[in-house]
Amino acid sequence: MTINTKKDGNEMTIAISGRLDTSTAPKLEAAIKDDIGGIRNLIIDVKDLDYISSAGLRVLLSTQKIMNQQGKMKVVNVNETVMEIFEITGFTDILTID
Repeated sequence: MTINTKKDGNEMTIAISGRLDTSTAPKLEAAIKDDIGGIRNLIIDVKDLDYISSAGLRVLLSTQKIMNQQGKMKVVNVNETVMEIFEITGFTDILTID
């Protein structure tokens, strides 16, 4: 998994590519927690994400809870594979998907 982070003032975009699973989720969680302070608008770009496991979903959920307190979070460029996982797990009702 590759994580690319771009900050612009109080907005941050995180682009994730590869597989977000049990072995890579802690890396994403650490990257988010290190950089999320003061961010009011978080965009998570999953265009190049091949797979997301329950561990990855947990990271998205905990990040959504943080952002509910300090701003907004949006998941963008969701491909069919990842969207199917979001739909099956009910995450389409939890996350703002664009």
